[in-house]
Amino acid sequence: MPYEWLPSDENEHRLHAWPHRSLTQRGFVWFVGLTAALIALPLLAILGSPVVWILMPFLLAAIAGIWLALRKNGRDRDILEDLRLEPGKATLTRHGPKVRRDWVANMHWLRVTLHETGGPVPNYLTLKGENREVELGAFLSEEERIDLYRELSARIALMK
Repeated sequence: MPYEWLPSDENEHRLHAWPHRSLTQRGFVWFVGLTAALIALPLLAILGSPVVWILMPFLLAAIAGIWLALRKNGRDRDILEDLRLEPGKATLTRHGPKVRRDWVANMHWLRVTLHETGGPVPNYLTLKGENREVELGAFLSEEERIDLYRELSARIALMK
């Protein structure tokens, strides 16, 4: 699962969550290279004719689009959510590619909720406290959010 509970004592619990990271840098190079080769393969039949120059911008645009989409996906993989549960305080820090967001709530008022319907995705997981509700693990799969909800609820119950 793309989250883990860090070793801690009974007074503090820390959770790290991150998106799935299935495409490595080497895999990125191979994928873009093979895609470019397969797109260029039909050009061999018309090599030397003016039609090549008509098709070339479209083929290059397709390769550039794939490149940019995979690069954005690579930047999104750098997201890290750090949840710290301490006596009296819960802190959620989301480290994104360009921004860092912090959320703090009193443990006494902290509520973890699993919205089975009505959220942007099934089993939408949120933390609520101090009149503010934040999403936790937006990048997790439906089953992973359910498992995290159970684990998080149990740890919060131990802390209260």
